[in-house]
Amino acid sequence: MSFAKAYFGTAIPFLIIDAVWIGFFVGGYYRETVGHLLLETPNFVPAGLFYLAYAAGIVFLAVQPAIAAQRLKTALINGGVLGAIAYGTFTLTNYSVLQGWTIELVISDILWGTFLTGLSAGCGYLFGRN
Repeated sequence: MSFAKAYFGTAIPFLIIDAVWIGFFVGGYYRETVGHLLLETPNFVPAGLFYLAYAAGIVFLAVQPAIAAQRLKTALINGGVLGAIAYGTFTLTNYSVLQGWTIELVISDILWGTFLTGLSAGCGYLFGRN
């Protein structure tokens, strides 16, 4: 397995799909519900660090085991579990300490993290297996 192929095969779809999701689907809802907490312009350095580190975590915890097992299903499931845990940690913490964080945000964040991370792990598997 080429780690670089698996990494870029995971990170690029993750970034593109997440940008579309945030830009066209949930950005407005976030502004509507917790806009008073948002910066006018996002700080891209910590966001970039998250994306770089999270993609490596997906490869390590989902893509590599799937390649070892030669099973796409392993990437999808392991990625989905990782996404549910990671996004759940973020959104449930926010729900517990921030006024205005809604149960709808909790549910959508967990579902989105599960889907996006599982899908990205599947892409990483397909790119990295050869």
